[in-house]
Amino acid sequence: MDVKKIYMDANALLEGHFKLSSGNHSQFYLQSAKVLEDPKNAKVLAEGVAEQIKASGLEIDTICAPALGGLIAGFALATALDKRSIFAERVDKVMTIRRGFEITKGERVMICEDIITTGGSAMEAAKAIEEMGGVVVGFAALANRGFCPRTSPSEWSGTALEGDRQNSDVTKKPNCKLPDGVPFFALDDFTFEMYSPEDCPLCKEGKSEAIKPGSRGN
Repeated sequence: MDVKKIYMDANALLEGHFKLSSGNHSQFYLQSAKVLEDPKNAKVLAEGVAEQIKASGLEIDTICAPALGGLIAGFALATALDKRSIFAERVDKVMTIRRGFEITKGERVMICEDIITTGGSAMEAAKAIEEMGGVVVGFAALANRGFCPRTSPSEWSGTALEGDRQNSDVTKKPNCKLPDGVPFFALDDFTFEMYSPEDCPLCKEGKSEAIKPGSRGN
């Protein structure tokens, strides 16, 4: 599956000067909402992730998506896997499970995002799940952007029990908050350069101001 082409065809691979949810800056931005507004894209992408998960043999009871960006991806993945779909949302800046959603003790939950950058929102959702007695057995995203869990091709044996980024040779960077030993599934890796605001070359050029086109900005 050519995930980059799907994003480009949807005019969802943006180039400019962007502020990411993590606070870092980048020249590129993946606007998943533009891709997922077409149900056919959502179905195809989610089924691709679901195939990886099924092949791994990982047992899952529920898919949980951090709102707002992960909602459509999470629901589409739950549909592809025929699992329950819930979401976490921020209340007073704290990621919370509400709206009557319940988690039973030991319930096996996969956290699903549209894009994983540092994994901050995914980890906040994971904490909320664990506080309710659930067990986070894995993470999933349509694409992995830049900060990547550790693995190598020789480590991949087709089982999620290996942990970390599945079926990819990308390297974990210090900014990645996803835990070691927990499987992470994604269709593709977008290794765009990212910069702290004080080190951003685009800011130093002074020709533009970083904009935030995601769900928490304009």
